[in-house]
Amino acid sequence: MTTTRHRTVHHDGVTIPVTRGGRGRPLVLCPGLNSTQADLRELTGLLRRDHDVVTFDLRGHGLASAADRYSFDAFLSDLFTVLADLERRGLPSPPVLVGYSLGADLAVHYAAEHPDAVAGLVLIDGANPLPEPFITDADLPEFRAMAEDPETRREIERAMGTARQVLLTAQDVLSLQLEMDVVRSAILDRYRRIDCPIRMIMSTSIAGDSTEGRAPRHNRLWRAGIDRLARERPHISTSWLDADHRLAFTHAPDIAEIVRSAHPGLTG
Repeated sequence: MTTTRHRTVHHDGVTIPVTRGGRGRPLVLCPGLNSTQADLRELTGLLRRDHDVVTFDLRGHGLASAADRYSFDAFLSDLFTVLADLERRGLPSPPVLVGYSLGADLAVHYAAEHPDAVAGLVLIDGANPLPEPFITDADLPEFRAMAEDPETRREIERAMGTARQVLLTAQDVLSLQLEMDVVRSAILDRYRRIDCPIRMIMSTSIAGDSTEGRAPRHNRLWRAGIDRLARERPHISTSWLDADHRLAFTHAPDIAEIVRSAHPGLTG
């Protein structure tokens, strides 16, 4: 048995909770938009069997405090702060960064700026160099309707005050999603600066399996982005899981096995 340790780091007026447990190769698991340490508990537990796993909550998520800004750069500063704190405390070797959704994009940007500080990247359904914007003007009404859906609102209300709460407003989320299209339009340049091994784990149907509405276009665009990445960086391998964007929650054992095969933890 290993001890799970909890601490907090402070920066930019925000308190970020950090949890560390397991044994083996250091691994930092970065959550995505609208996901928390608590949501990723199954995947974390599996990875801790042979990795020294660090998890944390991004600002406005889970047990982290609210913030006055929720831009991509603001979330990136959360990851930078957590990793700087780990470096000060000492790690036996550079960590593997595993990022989910927005967390994958954050991991790529960190590795591009600190290439010697990362042993490898595993990117789960994010950091996709899309050839065109994911959200168009035609999509905006549907995205707004999803945010205002009564069941979605009830889920948010039920999570308030718990380790799964999300404090961002619907407008915060939509603004970040629009910003992510801009970030991903330029992310190939970030990939060019990274030398460590990279493994992609992608959903076959990020927008679900409907044959109507925005789903078919978004699913095609998601695969087209990875095809573009493969042409540009052919050494990057991709595993496709028959899932939607919730794959980090629904396919945790599959993801843990892919991480383990790409970056073995304990041996012997």
